[in-house]
Amino acid sequence: MKISVESVKVVEVGPRDGLQNEKVTIPTQAKVDYITALGDAGLRVIEAGAFVSPKWVPQMADSADVYRDIPKDPGVEYPVLVPNMKGLERAIEVGVKSIAIFTAASESFNKRNINMSIDESFENFAQVVPRALGEGMRVRGYVSTAFGCPYEGEVAPERVLEVVARLLDVGCYEVSVGDTIGVGTPMQVQGVIGMLLQVIPPKRLAMHFHDTRGTALANTLAALEMGITTFDSSAGGLGGCPYAPGASGNMATEDLIYLLDGMGIESGVDLKRLVDASSIIAPYLDHPLPGRYLQACTRRAMPVATRSATVQ
Repeated sequence: MKISVESVKVVEVGPRDGLQNEKVTIPTQAKVDYITALGDAGLRVIEAGAFVSPKWVPQMADSADVYRDIPKDPGVEYPVLVPNMKGLERAIEVGVKSIAIFTAASESFNKRNINMSIDESFENFAQVVPRALGEGMRVRGYVSTAFGCPYEGEVAPERVLEVVARLLDVGCYEVSVGDTIGVGTPMQVQGVIGMLLQVIPPKRLAMHFHDTRGTALANTLAALEMGITTFDSSAGGLGGCPYAPGASGNMATEDLIYLLDGMGIESGVDLKRLVDASSIIAPYLDHPLPGRYLQACTRRAMPVATRSATVQ
């Protein structure tokens, strides 16, 4: 393995992609405290919410309030997901400085996710992005199902390249390439990245891996070998897409930072403070956080007698 990457940018998606599929309603103040703690841990890009219909994603209904209440750190970017002009107008009202737009590499998923074809989503972007740029916002793009679709199966790398290139052409500074259902493997990841790098600089690409089948960190190593330096992850391993059956588990930010620290790759993130941030949101959930590093910390903290009883 030969990796020449010296530093990595981590895009924290826990407060949005991580929480969006949670069934229990998380209090607004808990989200604010969570985001603040993530910034204190050293994360410089933290997705703060989504200006989407509360009918379809009720967990994000308070995103405007969350954004207003975050004590903004001038060194931290707080992007929000924006699906259309209505969402953009709401973002402008509360002073958002950075947004993300999203489409997919497979038609079936895009229609299930946003009720549009891929071409229709770009017709939407043709209105949203110029307005956002005119407001001085930064615009990031997402491509879902880049390594497989729950409805269509395999997705051609050529289709991924086409959609990524279109997002860059429309005005995105960076595009996150997503393994929405966690089916990607290292060789597949390197094949897709290799095709993208033929025409796109690595600094304009990010990888968004899900750990549904336990391959997120292996895929991260494969991407690092190809020179990718930006990765999305979710504190505690929170996350899953409501429109992708079986798409549980974003890559846990703690697991990613542990890997990077062990390889001597700088991320600027303090692992202990990151665990503290995840511990803020954990009590509000109806399930344990799935991140492996976090679980190891929890087991270490258990009394010896309890741990022994568990092993028996």
